Amino acid sequence: MIWIAWKMLTGNRGKYLGIILGIAFAALLIAQQASIFCGLLLLTTSQIQDITGADIWVMDSNVQFIDDVKPMSDNELMRVRGVPGVDWAVRLYKGLARARFLPDDTEASLAKAGKFQQVILLGLDDATMVGAPRKILLGSIGDLRRPDAIIMDVNGYHYLWPHEPYQLGRTFEMNDRRAVLVGICEAGKTFQTFPIIYTRYSQAVRYAPPERKVMSFILANPEPGLTTAEVCRRITDQTGLKALSRYDFKATTIIYYLKNTGIPINFGITVLLGFIVGTAISGQTFYLFTVENLRQFGTLKAMGASNMRLVLMILFHAAVVGAIGYGLGVGAAAGFGTLMQGNTKLAFFMPWWLLIGTAGAIVLMVVLASLLSIRRVLVLEPAVVFQG
Repeated sequence: MIWIAWKMLTGNRGKYLGIILGIAFAALLIAQQASIFCGLLLLTTSQIQDITGADIWVMDSNVQFIDDVKPMSDNELMRVRGVPGVDWAVRLYKGLARARFLPDDTEASLAKAGKFQQVILLGLDDATMVGAPRKILLGSIGDLRRPDAIIMDVNGYHYLWPHEPYQLGRTFEMNDRRAVLVGICEAGKTFQTFPIIYTRYSQAVRYAPPERKVMSFILANPEPGLTTAEVCRRITDQTGLKALSRYDFKATTIIYYLKNTGIPINFGITVLLGFIVGTAISGQTFYLFTVENLRQFGTLKAMGASNMRLVLMILFHAAVVGAIGYGLGVGAAAGFGTLMQGNTKLAFFMPWWLLIGTAGAIVLMVVLASLLSIRRVLVLEPAVVFQG
């Protein structure tokens, strides 16, 4: 029966390929748009991922996500250090600053970015440099101890000085204070896409607009033998601040964007349309394929084949075209992401569970597409074989 079902499926190459292409298009659209959606959400947590070496993030109790900075008093650092189970704790500044580029150094960039450019400013603990970028392309972390020193991410450098070779020693101003580029590093792309600047904490508070409270976060680590969750609970209970593990802070940030932005709705509509269009195309083609083969199904029924056996043949057809269409669609989506890896403007991330979710959508699609065909075969009378 399987061989007969296969010959029936491939007998009409046009409809056979039409069903596969319809499913492949739906799988491509679902997998690609869902991967871009995951990539965008991943961008929102890029700075949490980049800052390594600390398992605990401590912040104001009202902070909702990584960019929702609510400054704390420096006294909070000493309170966190006094919590039993905290091995060490250091300060971190994170905020937006406005850089003013000097005319003699930014002739190429002025046409693109203007005289002023918003930047993401990160101030690292002066003594430990916890949170420093992991990969330095030019210069070194030790160079940050020099006066007015800053390190910029490579994407920000290309944005400000496009098509120019790397050059250390460039100068600009932030908050009327001189900044000297002493290094170029790699950093994850951010949701805001602004250049990222690293400097010492003591220097960052000079570059930032003056405020009574300036400390954005506290980075900490638990003592050996204690879990991160336990120490976070102790910090929250004793200080009233919000203490989260790196994983929980990433999850909190993603949940905020899911609840408070239009990203899920916009991408969800695209994925849903892909599912509907794929189901409609494959369902219509699959139904026409069944109608054209009613005589063959009637012959088999007249020869004693049960309804269950005929239904299994149709499900075999659906499984074959679904598997081939899924493979082609997901493969095309993965190929698209691979080809666009060098494009810094594209957010693309395809986790393993997304492949499972896409497979589930395709299974549901082929089942829905085959329901009409199954009904038509179940009510089929064997006498159709003898009709003219």
